[in-house]
Amino acid sequence: MQDFRVCFVGVGSIAKRHIKNLRAICPTRGLNITIDAYRRSSSSYEAEGVDRVFTDLKDMEAHYDAVFITNPTEYHLDALRSFHEVSDHFFIEKPLVSLKQLDSASGFPFRKDAVYYVACPLRYNAVIQYIAENIDVHDVISVRSISSSYLPDWRPGQDYRDTYSAHKDLGGGVSIDLIHEWDYLSFLFGKPLSVKSLIGKKSPLEIDSDDYAIYIGEYKDRIVELHLDYFGRKTIRRIELFTKNDTIVGDLVSNTISFLVEGKTIDFHEERDDFQKRELNHFLDVIYCGKENDSSHEHAVDVLKLTQGDV
Repeated sequence: MQDFRVCFVGVGSIAKRHIKNLRAICPTRGLNITIDAYRRSSSSYEAEGVDRVFTDLKDMEAHYDAVFITNPTEYHLDALRSFHEVSDHFFIEKPLVSLKQLDSASGFPFRKDAVYYVACPLRYNAVIQYIAENIDVHDVISVRSISSSYLPDWRPGQDYRDTYSAHKDLGGGVSIDLIHEWDYLSFLFGKPLSVKSLIGKKSPLEIDSDDYAIYIGEYKDRIVELHLDYFGRKTIRRIELFTKNDTIVGDLVSNTISFLVEGKTIDFHEERDDFQKRELNHFLDVIYCGKENDSSHEHAVDVLKLTQGDV
């Protein structure tokens, strides 16, 4: 067994999911994982699967194989600075940084010998993976993608008005929160030549961030439409492909893909942890098996710009 020493900076819900999934997959890869966690608060904290919790950087290990940056977006750059010289590689939750930190991120001294992987797990959903592996993109004339859901339902038990999503100055807004859509669209089709966008607020939600973002992206041989909102009362997350011979509907909520002309539907019977584990395995393949890092910090900056209609 090979030792794999990691540290989590921030131990919220997404960190807990990663910790659970890493504990499940590392033994299957011959990795003996130990997990530290760093948090700013000095209040008592216990997390299942964490070996040690620190609130002072001076008390921590001298070196880690990977640091998982899972704290709020506006603190990602600070975490990178603090841990940059004590870790070989970095797994950074999306988005890489907040919009106001883009210039600082561009000037950050990223090391050539380190992997900086920016998480966007929806591209590992079985529907998106099936499209990537089985649909010839040259047959796709038009794409329509939508993610519509109701922000007050996102985090049960928490007032949506108190979340970062509700506040622009904390990095909130549907254009950033739902960055997954632009990530998987660029994963499937590459970067558009140009983008037109409408971003703003129309609903009665008590937020100061944007609650809708609508885009039209133009490619050389196809067009892409994308609709994002915080106010849809019934969750919809779907991609529709209009090809030369069929109309293909990928439903990321039910995890099905339907071929409307052919009359065929595939049900992937997938749970969220399935594609989250796929992404973690990909990260491990990048750092241990030499696989290409297809979600680098450069790609993450490009996707962040796309969310603002900047090409």
